[in-house]
Amino acid sequence: MARDEKTTVVTGLGLVTPVGADEHTFWAGLCAGRSVARRCGELAGLPADFACVAEETDLDEAVGGRAGWRMARFAKMALVAARRAVADAGLRPERWDGGRVGVVLGVGVGGVSALVDNVRRLDAGGPQAVSPLLAPMMMPNAAAGEIAIDLRAHGPSLAPATACASGATALAVAHDLLTGGRCDIVVAGGAESVLTPLVVTAFAQMGALSVRTGDPAAASRPFAADRDGFVLGEGAAVLVLERAGHAAARGGRARAVLAGAGSATDAHHPTAPDPGGHGARRAVEAALDAAGWTAQEVDHVNAHGTSTPLNDAMEAGLIARLFPHRPSVTAPKGVIGHTLAAGGAIEAAATVLTLEHGVVPPVANLDAPPAEWDIDCVTKQPRRQHVERAVSHSFGFGGHNVALAFEQVRHAGR
Repeated sequence: MARDEKTTVVTGLGLVTPVGADEHTFWAGLCAGRSVARRCGELAGLPADFACVAEETDLDEAVGGRAGWRMARFAKMALVAARRAVADAGLRPERWDGGRVGVVLGVGVGGVSALVDNVRRLDAGGPQAVSPLLAPMMMPNAAAGEIAIDLRAHGPSLAPATACASGATALAVAHDLLTGGRCDIVVAGGAESVLTPLVVTAFAQMGALSVRTGDPAAASRPFAADRDGFVLGEGAAVLVLERAGHAAARGGRARAVLAGAGSATDAHHPTAPDPGGHGARRAVEAALDAAGWTAQEVDHVNAHGTSTPLNDAMEAGLIARLFPHRPSVTAPKGVIGHTLAAGGAIEAAATVLTLEHGVVPPVANLDAPPAEWDIDCVTKQPRRQHVERAVSHSFGFGGHNVALAFEQVRHAGR
């Protein structure tokens, strides 16, 4: 279907990630293809004592004022990313019709560090020691609420929780709000910050984390034969989405087209993916159908690529079966770790940047995927490639599968 004024376009990007404080340092870090995992003192003594930390942004300074007192770290990251995205889009909240602006911000866990800290306070000092701000700090929807307050957005404010697919789910929901005419602008993405001993131990106990404690920077290795688990990260990414006609009328710049989104559920296991990838395939095929593409038209896949044995095997098989023409494949988690709910949004931003720059970042710590996987992973250095159409995969515990189809603005439609 030809692109028209109702097409969903990306007009702004905002990021807070372990590899950079803004879009430019994030992109440079991805293209460098080196993991930023490091040992963390607060995780000393745990089976996995390292993580990918977003430490380039002073969040309290960036948030400013007294509002930061009531926010957990994930909400601060989300708010900073949202402000950056709105500024990048050339929008001014004081001038827009807030009733036509929505916020959709995916979060998987919420303010777990605030919760753990207040449990200790309760045990040590009784009820009076518990912060009166605990409830707004720990609730997962706090990020969406704080963004709406800050940006004067009075349209729908939603907080989808689909585990590691939450950020991608948020973008899919935003796409629906725009195509359904409910909103003119949606600020959407994901955020997560759970680098606490309790959460790290929880993932380690279930065998999901890499335990390469001798070399943290080599631990996250998507699609490598010797991968042994993911590395936890933290961060936030927010995209501003608009209908093309609305963006054009205000003189806004469309950076990419969100041509389609698809979702499906494995209904297989609480944490393990369906090894046949049937739910993931349904999600990708739904996104392609919504975009009006054939699988053959996909030039690039931004893979979920967690570096776990089960996920990468399932996803490699899916890509090989669905895309036998071997589009290029990258997996940002090799560099930034697994940022959980933020991952789908961060990887959507990376996909937009690949379309813009004509460059595919390499998969960190990968020489080549196993020979039995017929997929074209970009390794060792960035690859220059003219990419017109790309798909970004996101899969989450609970069997959630989301695929987003992005294309260059000048090539949208046929």
